[in-house]
Amino acid sequence: MKGSRLFWVAGFLLTPLWTSAGWVPQNSGNTQRITSVCFPVNASTGYAAGWGGKILKTMNGGAVWDTLHTGTIQDLFSVHFPVDAATGYAAGRNGVLLKTVNEGAVWDTLHTGTAEILNSVQFPVDATTGYVVGAAGTIRKSTNGGAAWVAQSSGTTNYLYAVYFPVNATTGYATGAAGTIRKSTNGGTAWVTQTSGTVNDLRSVHFPVDATTGYAVGGTGTIFKTTNGGTAWVAQTSGTAYDLIGVHFPVNALTGYVVGWNGTIRTTTNGGTGWVPQATGTTQNLSAVQFPVDALTGYAVGWNGTILKTMNGGGVEGGASQTGPVGPAVKATPNPFASYTILPGHEAERFSLYDVSGRKVGIFQGDRVGEGLSPGVYFLRSSASKDKPLRIVKVR
Repeated sequence: MKGSRLFWVAGFLLTPLWTSAGWVPQNSGNTQRITSVCFPVNASTGYAAGWGGKILKTMNGGAVWDTLHTGTIQDLFSVHFPVDAATGYAAGRNGVLLKTVNEGAVWDTLHTGTAEILNSVQFPVDATTGYVVGAAGTIRKSTNGGAAWVAQSSGTTNYLYAVYFPVNATTGYATGAAGTIRKSTNGGTAWVTQTSGTVNDLRSVHFPVDATTGYAVGGTGTIFKTTNGGTAWVAQTSGTAYDLIGVHFPVNALTGYVVGWNGTIRTTTNGGTGWVPQATGTTQNLSAVQFPVDALTGYAVGWNGTILKTMNGGGVEGGASQTGPVGPAVKATPNPFASYTILPGHEAERFSLYDVSGRKVGIFQGDRVGEGLSPGVYFLRSSASKDKPLRIVKVR
């Protein structure tokens, strides 16, 4: 691993302590620009996509990144695995859209019906219904796993950078050039203009737990927040003038991260009231950030093959303190799940489950959590624990 030190003591190899570091560089084995990162289920198995048709894969938390054969040299701008590490999509230049169903061993080219740049792809709840957005206001939707794509009217010709449906395939947002924000509440049949109050490009959008509270980031340090589904977007003070390209709130609407040009990473633990800079050790432009399961272990990717990893929330500069682990000590598997999920080692315990509105929907034993519920996002809390709740997702 680049940038770390290994020590021999009494014949034993001691690896560096992650907890004493912040963001640590990983060896991607690649010098191309990396634009997107996705760890679908856990912090071990993940994918990164970038220029020159490159898709990288790790199965050991980034200790080794392998280059996959994609069959294209087109630049890729987005990679997304909706449910597990097997089925995923990657979108890019000249309308290119790739799909794998075997963990990246083979990537097939899908026919999108457009030659426009595709900047973002998302399948919100399963590998069947998904959206892509891109240049010239392009929005397309598939309801059959990408076999066919139908053009939607975005109402704009502006460049669209990002699409995000937080909870289901019905209500979603698209952001783009010159402060563009579009919202749909009917699966893209209609996209309605929202007022951002900026002319800066909005490069990324994320709604952590529901379709009400979300964040959009973009040019010259722009950060906007809404708490009413986009009826109003309120500017926040990021403390930087560098373009912000990615945003992610791992488990709730309070603790989040933004990344951008010149190695910029900033974090908030209070819903964006304050954003604190983090030391990254790089001046490479950063394109995307993701914390797969909690607010501690995360990845950031960027130019010239840059991949950074943290296992302590990135550390915080300026003497500010970082909160402890987010989520209970238990883990849900599988998550997302279709029928029910299991909490290994806690099968006999009882857990309260809440929906995204905060309404308690039931009490479940750890061996069959979520059984009988409708698809959606839920939050799990042990009756014997004061830890923050664990986010689980039930799909069709």
